[in-house]
Amino acid sequence: MTSNNPSLRPWRDIDRRKSRQIMVGDVPVGGDAPITVQTMTNTLTSDAKATIDQIRRCEEAGVDIIRVSCPDVESTTALKEIVRASNVPIVADIHFHYKRGIEAAEAGAACLRINPGNIGSSARVREVIDAAKSNGCAIRIGVNAGSLEKDLLEKYGEPCPEALVESALDHIKILQDHDFHEFKVAVKASDVFLAVAAYSQLADAVDCPLHLGITEAGGLIGGTVKSSIGMGNLLWAGIGDTIRVSLSAEPEEEVRVGYEMLKALGLRTRGVRVVSCPSCARQGFDVIRTVQTLEERLQHIRTPLSLSVLGCVVNGPGEARETDIGITGGGKGKHMVYLSGVTDHHVADEDMVDHIVKLVEAKAAEIEAGISEAA
Repeated sequence: MTSNNPSLRPWRDIDRRKSRQIMVGDVPVGGDAPITVQTMTNTLTSDAKATIDQIRRCEEAGVDIIRVSCPDVESTTALKEIVRASNVPIVADIHFHYKRGIEAAEAGAACLRINPGNIGSSARVREVIDAAKSNGCAIRIGVNAGSLEKDLLEKYGEPCPEALVESALDHIKILQDHDFHEFKVAVKASDVFLAVAAYSQLADAVDCPLHLGITEAGGLIGGTVKSSIGMGNLLWAGIGDTIRVSLSAEPEEEVRVGYEMLKALGLRTRGVRVVSCPSCARQGFDVIRTVQTLEERLQHIRTPLSLSVLGCVVNGPGEARETDIGITGGGKGKHMVYLSGVTDHHVADEDMVDHIVKLVEAKAAEIEAGISEAA
């Protein structure tokens, strides 16, 4: 891909694949809309209070869209209360039961996660699509390497990129034959190579938004690594309009990892971007514990800004020049504070964390005030 807008740092440019845009509730997906971050609740959806409480934690982490599982009528009954309470659009995962799809659409779901070819007769498919049309629902086609259709497994012998793409195209055709076009598609696999290859092929074959994910990626650390390699590869190539990091961890952690991935690629900016060293014997303070504490205490900051936390003067001043606020370890418990890349003052070891938190909060307020004045 080539860019029509050359920048000062072309080596940092990402040219996004051109896709058409759909709406998931009031959130645009695809086109020139920001790449959205999704997660999925793990509470029983039939327990509306527990599900809403979990959604609140995800909203605080910055989630854009949340999926809930609706395997039974108790879940779709509770969905109406959940949708009313949620500040972000809700995607209902209805598995294979067409009635759950109709109920979820009528309960206010912004999107249905289905594979139309797997929910029965053409009459049942039409009922679900009609319910989606009548209630302004989008649809996500969710192809997964672990649940490919039997005929495709027989044809290809195993899950492969061609099989995932063919499955996706078959499901897309069903929607298009019913004159339904408000859909996005995922071709997920737990194998990073398989997922990247399938998404790359699908990106060339369709113009709809693509939902990225490395499914069943693993725990917080292993799953983050696998997801970052797979989705990072695709995002860097300009592929992907919405993402879900699938972790065996709480859903708010998926949201945080998703944002960090997008922040690292310059595709979304939210909250504090921390630049910190791994620490060594030269450190003037406990860098690891300091960074952990600062990340926890600065989670409430949504304004994009940067903070460098370096243990000594080897790289500290250089990194501080590139960040809004910087702290570099010094001798005798006195550390140098940088503001907008310039040395400003010293802070004592025992006051450092509280001091940095106050500086970040003040800088965020200053940035927000400037944005309000410009508007």
